[in-house]
Amino acid sequence: MKAPREIRWGILATGSIATTFTKDILVDPKTRGVTGIIHTVAAAASSSSVSRAEAFLREVGAFASARAYGSYEELVRDQNVDMVYVATPHSHHYQNVMLCLEGGKNVLCEKPFTVNAQQARKLADKAREKGCFLMEALWTRYFPLADYVRNIIASGKLGTVERVVSDCSMRLQPETSFKDGKHRMVNSDLAGGALLDLGVYSLTWPFLALYQEKSPKVFALMTKYQHTSADETTTIMLTFPRDDPPPSVRIQGRLGEIQLFPSAHNPNRTKLVLSDGTVEERDWPKPGPGKGSGWYNGFQHFKNPEGEGQGMFWEADEAAIAFLEGWGDARHLGINETVQIMEVMDEVRRQGGLVYPQKVETTEYPVSL
Repeated sequence: MKAPREIRWGILATGSIATTFTKDILVDPKTRGVTGIIHTVAAAASSSSVSRAEAFLREVGAFASARAYGSYEELVRDQNVDMVYVATPHSHHYQNVMLCLEGGKNVLCEKPFTVNAQQARKLADKAREKGCFLMEALWTRYFPLADYVRNIIASGKLGTVERVVSDCSMRLQPETSFKDGKHRMVNSDLAGGALLDLGVYSLTWPFLALYQEKSPKVFALMTKYQHTSADETTTIMLTFPRDDPPPSVRIQGRLGEIQLFPSAHNPNRTKLVLSDGTVEERDWPKPGPGKGSGWYNGFQHFKNPEGEGQGMFWEADEAAIAFLEGWGDARHLGINETVQIMEVMDEVRRQGGLVYPQKVETTEYPVSL
């Protein structure tokens, strides 16, 4: 049996999402049925201090050989890094990813990919120019559940898909949840608001079901958060109490529909309902070391059951395999589709009159943020 091929990751930023991602990828891939690759962490960088990077590496359980850096430039220069995971706020993605690409590094960049489509196109062009692999880390697109949905649609069981309903609303009150206005959800300096942070999940499922490399027409309504001018909602929906929550995503065809539960960004259950009476329900648990392992992961204060991964390892698997096999692009979320999604969000912002500070909208490089 051939030894698994190793992808050596550099982690750019050391916040909550970087912690969750890194802990996930360091789980043995065989626990999720993936063979032939193995993920290691070669280095991590914090923009605040070397000590923060060192603490991060200890927290995630990286090997002692992993290097800690106090600047992103040092990380990009590390010859032992095959691919960089960019985990900064999305207001900083363009500058950080451009830094990596200029340094010849392959990149997996957190969602949303950039602040606008112009930035996304510039990065895509730079990656092609440099011969670097570039992919958006939109984790939900790489769930086995998403593969199942794609296969159901491709099989024709639903007939022609005519409508997709996808909801990623959160039960939050900005006035109480983000009082100081500095949180990324409401801070315009971080390109904050519902659209870029959460809207990309709502767009995930209609794009997965209906996208055929042609730009859709866009009509949008937006409500601004009065204290910071970030967007608060794009629609108003009333949800009444019920014992069985409705699906967050419904992909409908002439012969039936697939329902996804409980949320658009992290679904773990599907229900296939066909017009011939067929009903098929499936659970999609996240693999990991399992119960009794003493291992835990999660995001921020939400913790998964013992031994259960977050599900971010699948996007890392895709990036690693695509890079090692020389595909030049991801299978399920190519860079052109990422640009198209950014264009949709640009149009939503145009219609809603939402503009971020020029320093995070610009495609000039370098720019100090």
